[in-house]
Amino acid sequence: MKAYEYLKPGHAQLTDKEKPTITSSTDAIIRIVKTTICGTDLHIIKGDTPEVKSHTTLGHEGIGIIEEIGDNVNNFKVGDKVIISCISSCGKCYYCKKGIYAHCENGGGWILGHLVNGTQAEYVKVPFADNSLYHAPSNLKDDALVMLSDILPTGYEIGVLKGKVKPGCTVAIVGAGPVGLAALLTAQFYSPSKIIMIDLDDNRLETAKELGATHLINSKETETAIKKVKSLNPRGVDVAIEAVGIPQTFDLCQNLIGVDGTIANVGVHGLPVQLDIDKLWIKNINVTTGLVSGNTTEEFRGDGALSQQLLLNGSIKISYFYCICKFSVCLRVFQHLNICIFFRNLQLDLQILFKSKSGRPCLSQLQYIFKGSFFPPFILFYLFIYFYFLR
Repeated sequence: MKAYEYLKPGHAQLTDKEKPTITSSTDAIIRIVKTTICGTDLHIIKGDTPEVKSHTTLGHEGIGIIEEIGDNVNNFKVGDKVIISCISSCGKCYYCKKGIYAHCENGGGWILGHLVNGTQAEYVKVPFADNSLYHAPSNLKDDALVMLSDILPTGYEIGVLKGKVKPGCTVAIVGAGPVGLAALLTAQFYSPSKIIMIDLDDNRLETAKELGATHLINSKETETAIKKVKSLNPRGVDVAIEAVGIPQTFDLCQNLIGVDGTIANVGVHGLPVQLDIDKLWIKNINVTTGLVSGNTTEEFRGDGALSQQLLLNGSIKISYFYCICKFSVCLRVFQHLNICIFFRNLQLDLQILFKSKSGRPCLSQLQYIFKGSFFPPFILFYLFIYFYFLR
């Protein structure tokens, strides 16, 4: 089978691998229908996660069809279409019983594409299948379903819930990438008075506006960005969600947070950050961190309010085209142009988001797509020029 594997810092490759097999009675073998690239994959390739061994297949998100199950898998059968959680859970240990699946003590947690082979392949072995898979509802499109593996639960659990977003509060989200936009979407469940979206890219910020941000700030000039936020909220924000994972963005959150506020760190950090405790101790602030557990996936998957608001009413609209090119090129597209990339049976769906007025590509992964399937040829020309001449 084809699989995309990590080799060493700065290097990954598309290669041929053996199809995975059942090794435990709780395993399931899934034929991947659609997967995607996460910013965490980029951190791994950069070398920020040294525990990842060479030749590990990347990826921890996806949907697929069950092809084989172990003898002790009871909740699923061959042929079922499933959502693969980014977190594997034994369901029996101390932390799993508390709903903190990310810290499963029996070999689960974030292991796919990290400690074991992941989902960026034609097939993946999912351990603890009964607790790590979800039945895919028939009324949701694949493009929306793949968001439930990681993106939406991460923004919601680690950003919104840990940040304690509540009615009337002011929220600043630093980073308008896929998880930052997921935090933006789900923060609106709690009716904050302001959601300030901060990013370096104006196209991403325009996407955030369409998805519900009340204020947009470009942070190319950090001091200017801080002043703009303070002009909106002189006391500072109640919740600052860090959704990038670099020292500069964490520091920005420290400068924005108000008295009794919460900094909710969502980003995956590969370097230490400086905590300005000398300035913050007196402000009664809270700092939260976390690895998503996926314990809210069922809320998005089912027929409840979250599913209705985000997935069924069209908050996430996807339009795509197929492109046959190298996987490494797609990583570069995702990394440098911030275009969402999905993989369907190892064929590439480059999902482009359009601004409704200009028709220019909008740089985002979680997408609110301009209706219509027309794909301007100049985008293909732009990508060709970028990769073969400018790079």
